[in-house]
Amino acid sequence: MTDVTYLNNQFIIAMPNLADPIFSHTVTFLCQHNKDGALGIVINRPTSMKLGEIFTQMDIKVRSEAASQAPIYAGGPVQQDRGFVLHTPSREWSASMMVSDHIALTTSRDVLEAIAVDEGPEHYLIALGYAGWGEGQLEKEIMANSWLNTPYGQKILFETPVNQRWNAAASQIGIDINRLTTAAGHG
Repeated sequence: MTDVTYLNNQFIIAMPNLADPIFSHTVTFLCQHNKDGALGIVINRPTSMKLGEIFTQMDIKVRSEAASQAPIYAGGPVQQDRGFVLHTPSREWSASMMVSDHIALTTSRDVLEAIAVDEGPEHYLIALGYAGWGEGQLEKEIMANSWLNTPYGQKILFETPVNQRWNAAASQIGIDINRLTTAAGHG
């Protein structure tokens, strides 16, 4: 039996040959990966929506204009009507999962209410939907050269301009992703 390496708290980067329009040129932060499957949030697909629209829809009072202007990301094709907040830990929230010592994933309203009044986490990324894989599916896709995994980087997740995240995530391990061939190389 082989040992399985799970990729929690890592990025998976779509290889140039991944033609799926949902995932082409994406960087996904893996929040959970185990024998049952994987859950991740795409971190480089902003939508045209701003957080202020979410505040209005949820009737959340706002004191922070900066928070109102924060982009909303398309986190993946699953549950696109549900919000997911990736953030640095700051305090306990009603529905949070610690991904690592440095990142949490929260789905409860209380974190949004705190962000709206500048009392939320220092760094956050808000997405609608998530990317999900069933048992063994992500491993098969990695073996098929669809994904490259790299370590998580807080600067890439929260500070790097969106259009540079794909390249920046790959460059962490010394790869210029634009120089990779699109062919998988299997004969």
